[in-house]
Amino acid sequence: MRPRRLVITPRHGWLLVFLLAALVVRPGRAQQPPSASGTLTLSIVGTNDVHGYVFETRGRGGLEILGGYLRNLRAARAADGGAVLLLDAGDTYQGGIESDMSEGSLVIDAYNALGYTAAAIGNHDFEFGTAESPDPGGVPGDPRGALKARARQARFPMLAANLVEATTGRLVDWPNVSPSVLIDVAGVQVGIIGVMTMDALQSTLAANVIGLRMAPIADAIREQAGALRARGADVVIVTAHAGGRCTRFDAPDDLSSCDRGSEIFEAARQMPVGLVDAIVAGHTHAGLAHEVNGIAIVEAMSLGQYFARVDLTIDVRTHRRVASRPFAPQELCAEVVPGTGSCSPDTERASSGGRVVATYEGRPVVRDAEVRQAMAPVMDQVRAQRSVPLGPVLETSLDRAGDTESPLGNLFVDAIRDAFPGADAAVNNNGRGGLRADLDPGPLTYGALYDVFPFDNRLVELSLRGEDLRRVFEDQVREGTRGGLGISGLRVRARCTGGVLSVDLTRASGATVRPDETLRVVTTDQLASRGIFGIFPSPESVRHEAPIAREAVERWMRSRGGRLRASEFADGERPRWDLPAPGDTACLATQ
Repeated sequence: MRPRRLVITPRHGWLLVFLLAALVVRPGRAQQPPSASGTLTLSIVGTNDVHGYVFETRGRGGLEILGGYLRNLRAARAADGGAVLLLDAGDTYQGGIESDMSEGSLVIDAYNALGYTAAAIGNHDFEFGTAESPDPGGVPGDPRGALKARARQARFPMLAANLVEATTGRLVDWPNVSPSVLIDVAGVQVGIIGVMTMDALQSTLAANVIGLRMAPIADAIREQAGALRARGADVVIVTAHAGGRCTRFDAPDDLSSCDRGSEIFEAARQMPVGLVDAIVAGHTHAGLAHEVNGIAIVEAMSLGQYFARVDLTIDVRTHRRVASRPFAPQELCAEVVPGTGSCSPDTERASSGGRVVATYEGRPVVRDAEVRQAMAPVMDQVRAQRSVPLGPVLETSLDRAGDTESPLGNLFVDAIRDAFPGADAAVNNNGRGGLRADLDPGPLTYGALYDVFPFDNRLVELSLRGEDLRRVFEDQVREGTRGGLGISGLRVRARCTGGVLSVDLTRASGATVRPDETLRVVTTDQLASRGIFGIFPSPESVRHEAPIAREAVERWMRSRGGRLRASEFADGERPRWDLPAPGDTACLATQ
């Protein structure tokens, strides 16, 4: 339920809210018997930027091992009258192949089994776009359909306190998505707020976030925290897909190893003292275990390799925080090197000391079998989908590597150009963020193609002058990014003459591309959004119903069938990139 808005002066209203909340008698609260020390401990465990990496690798990381650590911590809190809250700070699904192929469903099944309390939404959580699987209650063609399906699937709330519908100016109102929640934990009223980075909508697929905008993080936290305090919250926690970066974790007050101007630190500094008790951060893929403006802030690296923890000590009579302790990011290890606690041993230690079962809170860490069982049905579906044949048989491998171009890169751009009949050219990123795997000889399956391009980037068609496109390729040559871009329908010829670089474009037919002629060029929304073509297409120009690049290649493969060889897509006699020799750099400096 969304906390009711209060008509109070923004700058000082929180003080009135805080004082009134302290005076209000809170009916219906279960009274906890005071412990011997008069305090109890709330252990807040945070994950962030898991990106769908739910399985361990060589005994490290993964949600089954996380479940083992959680079991031990929950047992410790149950023994002393405290409790554990499990929060996620966003960017939860996109990345791991199994999660990608299930649009994050695999992760939600595991999170439900682990007993998450709440999760923030991150920028990459939008990237599956429309829901491919049947989703009762969903709207066909909704560019946020997959994310909403995951929210309906979750047995915990998803939080977004600064995500606004642009047309109404109101916070998004989606099933099981709210700005904050208020829950009873061991007799303590705990409010939890979710926010995301201010650049979230610029760091995801544009077609999926049309019609949304971001509100300032600090303003959203203050408003929600004030409303939660007015409703009786004793403790307020923020789970934020916004973070910082530190390299040392031995002294919470020491920020000398940190980026002091990080987004989450700046937000913390804008909070009135005592309004917020702790923040679980994310987005920066770094570590935090620090305190800023009286707020404990933790972050746990990325890709499911660590978890974060902060313990809040609560007075059992006043239900107020009296102390906090942030812990250094905890590596998830099934086994550790004795005396180090590390599951990444160097060769010498591994050979001399071996490895022993990890312990946490005085107990051995045992993988949580219920997590694997929860993921099993979706994993069966993923395996079946990966094995579906696409038709062609590869007689040779199709590699993405090459000095100036690659067989796989050329195949890919030929296929996406074919998705737009009459297009003059296609351009794709072969480098970072582009093609991720080679294709091995044998029958081609959907899983192998998915490994090559697991992203849901959509295709766009741009109208470019010949001269503008020539300059794009000239810039690539100057930067020395040989093989960085795949091209179809054109040949690029670059020469160094008298220390001067000249670049010419010709069509596949051999006709010269005139500077003033207009070409229809197909590319991905991700590459277009980088502005290398001299224009930044508006988000509205990238339709959410436009072809997904991978699906366009899949259709091309199915229609082609037959047997494929690398030599069909990389002609040494007529290369698509005809460049100066690698040692000829005299003309590559900026002129």
